[in-house]
Amino acid sequence: MSAPGISLEVRGLRKSWGPINVLKGVDFDIHAGGFLTLLGPSGCGKSTALKLISGLESVTAGQILLNGQDVTSKAASDRNIGMVFQNYALFPHMSVAENITYGLKVRKVAKSTQQASLKRVAELMALSPLLDRKPAQLSGGQQQRVALARVLVSERPIVLMDEPLSNLDAKLRVEIRSEIRALNKQLGITVLYVTHDQSEALSMSDTVVLMNKGQVAQIGAPKDLYDRPANTFAASFIGTPPMNLLAAKDVVLPDWVASRVTGEQADLLIGVRPEKMHILGDNDDFSATCTIASVEYEGSVFLVHLRTHSGAAFILAHHGPDAPIPGDEIVVGWKNEEAHLFSSGTGLRISSNSK
Repeated sequence: MSAPGISLEVRGLRKSWGPINVLKGVDFDIHAGGFLTLLGPSGCGKSTALKLISGLESVTAGQILLNGQDVTSKAASDRNIGMVFQNYALFPHMSVAENITYGLKVRKVAKSTQQASLKRVAELMALSPLLDRKPAQLSGGQQQRVALARVLVSERPIVLMDEPLSNLDAKLRVEIRSEIRALNKQLGITVLYVTHDQSEALSMSDTVVLMNKGQVAQIGAPKDLYDRPANTFAASFIGTPPMNLLAAKDVVLPDWVASRVTGEQADLLIGVRPEKMHILGDNDDFSATCTIASVEYEGSVFLVHLRTHSGAAFILAHHGPDAPIPGDEIVVGWKNEEAHLFSSGTGLRISSNSK
């Protein structure tokens, strides 16, 4: 139904408001039909990047190319880009059918074509029984489907989505994100998605661009960001709970790491995911003695909040049948292959998973 997706290239994208640099040189590509997510905390610049790509804001420096064509200075209306916003932006006085076909009507598309397109997209988005209703008569999930349908009916080859699920409850978010990903695959449209929710980014994307303070912290497939964080920001942002980062002085180290600490890498940080640690076994390579500060029961796992003798806090995901007891002193351990090494000075990854 939709036109085939097109590629997007972003080169050295910068945006400043006076002395404030919001974007500081951002680069990434999306192949035609791909699904790329800009992920990061509030204020990192991801929504600003989306506005620059859409043409809603002007670029301070850099290039935006669609299918190799430079559109940096083109008006938003000339970029053939679809947009889905956080607030849905539905017209309250119009029916669902009128909301979906509004863009086609403005473009003076023939009524017969409008109706044929409406029928196809309504069936695709399971909206056929709701076409005569007004937005106020719809649930949040139904309103979001209407917003998606309005973009799909316009047959734009690339769609930008800015936090589109943040107003929905947890169950609906999971349902709608699955539908968005299925539409991306089924229709071949290119999707650029913005979110602060890592579960959305990791579950939906071909590629994730993790942003921090107006810059790209790491680009890669979701599994790459989880398995091999490029720096301490990525390590501490990706994962629920995120990766533990412990000073070398708080950890009993294997020889291959201890030799680095006594040499040129005295600022070493040891990273390990909470689910890869366990109460000490016989064959662990790393260990840390700590006190149990508190325990959270999460159904399938106990999140055990620990403190080392120096006061450093970290978390163990414990899957045993019994809850550890707050106040007890325990030793936790993990294997060589679960360790990630970072420089505390630069924050950059040094090594992992090997000697």
